[in-house]
Order: sequence, then C-alpha cells, then structure tokens
Amino acid sequence: MVTNIFVNLPVKNLQATREFFTTLGFTFNEQFSDETAAGLVVGEDHYIMLLEHKKFNSFVKKEIADTSKVIESITSLQVESREEVDSLMKKVLTAGGTEQRDPYDYGFMYGRAFYDLDGHTWEVFYMDISKMPKKEESV
Repeated sequence: MVTNIFVNLPVKNLQATREFFTTLGFTFNEQFSDETAAGLVVGEDHYIMLLEHKKFNSFVKKEIADTSKVIESITSLQVESREEVDSLMKKVLTAGGTEQRDPYDYGFMYGRAFYDLDGHTWEVFYMDISKMPKKEESV
C-alpha cells in the first residue's frame, strides 16, 4: 500500500518557484528541502518535489521536457469549493502564472488550469460526487 506520494518536477529557478507557490498559499516541508530541491506540501503525505534541473537530471536518463513546446504531465489538485478554485487562480495570475485554458463547468465538476513559472501544467478543480451523473446500466 502506498503511504506517501512524491511527484517530481524540474524547475529553472528554485527560489522564484518557492516564492510563486508561497504566494498561492502553499507551504514547504523543509525536511525534504535544500538549496537544490523544495518539498511543496499539497496535502497530508502528498508532495511535489521541485528540483533544480541538475538535481532532476541525477534521477533520469532522458532529456527534461521543454514545456514551451511539449507537455509532460498535468498535476491536478482537488479543492473544497468552486470559490476556492477561483481564489487560487486569482493568486496564480497575480504571482506570474498563466491561465492555460477557459474554465470548465460540468455541473458536478468545475475547474481551471494554469502554467506555473516553468511552464508545468496544473489543474485546480472542485467536484461534488453526489451530483455526478449516474451511468446508465447496460441491458
């Protein structure tokens, strides 16, 4: 059974990235941080490891994706309300992030997406499972 999750993302400027996510209201676990890496706390036992390129390259053999040309992943964060989605997006834009696409609203799920300072794609969404459409039973 998985006890923690650590998603690793390469960053060009660790200090600027720390400031960006601090402005969004996130904190860092300093036990997982040093001058080359920062452990961004996104939930209980859920971390995004922000690693300077040299440090990130020490774990992989492939080239780091150029996020101005390709997407390497979407990191999705579920929050507790639609208002929290919009509030976080406002902070993202103020801190220098870029809205990735128009908001979506499926009734039971609402979300928005952004690029961080390194061009990584993030999605912030709210979902009310009780309002999720029921799948029709097949005959």
